[in-house]
Amino acid sequence: MILANLAASLSNFFHWKDAIDILLVSVLLYQLYKIIKGTVAVNVFIGVLAIYLVNLMVNFLQMKLLGTIFRQVLGVGAIALIILFQQEIRKFLILIGIKSYNSKQAEWLFQLVPSFSKKGKIDTKFKPIINACYNMSKTNTGALIVLSNDSDLSFYSSTGDIIDANVNTRLIENIFFKNSPLHDGAVIIQKDKIVAARCVLPVTENESFPPHLGMRHRAASGISEVSSCIVLIVSEETGKVSYAKNGKLRTQVSKEELTKFLSKDYKLGN
Repeated sequence: MILANLAASLSNFFHWKDAIDILLVSVLLYQLYKIIKGTVAVNVFIGVLAIYLVNLMVNFLQMKLLGTIFRQVLGVGAIALIILFQQEIRKFLILIGIKSYNSKQAEWLFQLVPSFSKKGKIDTKFKPIINACYNMSKTNTGALIVLSNDSDLSFYSSTGDIIDANVNTRLIENIFFKNSPLHDGAVIIQKDKIVAARCVLPVTENESFPPHLGMRHRAASGISEVSSCIVLIVSEETGKVSYAKNGKLRTQVSKEELTKFLSKDYKLGN
């Protein structure tokens, strides 16, 4: 009888919608934590979460003075958090868009529309890019090549020199030749065009990033965190070829491994 009364009273305060609400908030907080994990923003995130939990406790205990102070702080703090976490918020929204666009359901939908079905078609134009990478690998020529892969990289291409030339092995090698004025920076390739060279890319803020890797690898990881692009890296120190996608770096890949990866993941640009 007592248990029945307790269950009835709980049902009045806790509805099934509340369970869904708690679940969704938990998933949202977990995804946000995954994005900022390893960066300095995680400490701020934990601090803000702690203040919010204290505020809930203050409201529950009906502490009027502390409640007023917290309301004022949190009211102004909401704007400050948007400014403080603008990069993380942007990254979170981009990742949602990327996952939604690359989902199986989206691909199935695109197949129903002829104009969209071409977006999943593999572009065989990447072969000259692979050849250029492994030719430069033999001479330890450092290189950083960004394949747009349906991402809009116009902001980053505007930081460099516009090339607008067809993809060509010798052209890529000449751009990254150590005496070339364009060798310092990244080359951005969209579809079958070299859009720009000497481009500036954002570097990763992940504190767990391997310290022995240089700025090329950090920039490759950084741009792949905020877009769906694929980045190819040739190390100037070791000559090893690596690639980055979705913030994850794969180092020292063979020509066969890179060909297999691009055949699966490199798609036509817009």
